Amino acid sequence: MSEKNSKAQEMHKVELIIGQILRIGVVVSAIVIALGIILMLVQGTGGYPNGVEPNSFQAIFAGVIALKPYAVMMLGLFLLILTPTLRVVVSIYAFAVEKDHLYVWITTVVLIILIIASIIGYLGH
Repeated sequence: MSEKNSKAQEMHKVELIIGQILRIGVVVSAIVIALGIILMLVQGTGGYPNGVEPNSFQAIFAGVIALKPYAVMMLGLFLLILTPTLRVVVSIYAFAVEKDHLYVWITTVVLIILIIASIIGYLGH
């Protein structure tokens, strides 16, 4: 009974961590997007000429360092997209703790699909 109780406590902790990851991810991305909007209002421009946008990680991070509003907003959107992916990673750990090997494999396949889809989306821009 003690092992079952400790496993339940561990799962409860993991569920709390997953909830915190989702909340923190959404809040941080919203703050970053809001900062981008504020920068745009202050600067009066998105930081790029019409029709030009940062479309690579390097361009986004360079734009963020240069305080270009559109790049800051793109970073916020990237963080928002990354949040559920991080949740999948934590879920793999949670299922491993439960020793639920079927769900570890299923969730790992979901993570691989997410990564492949992200790469395809990035390369297909």
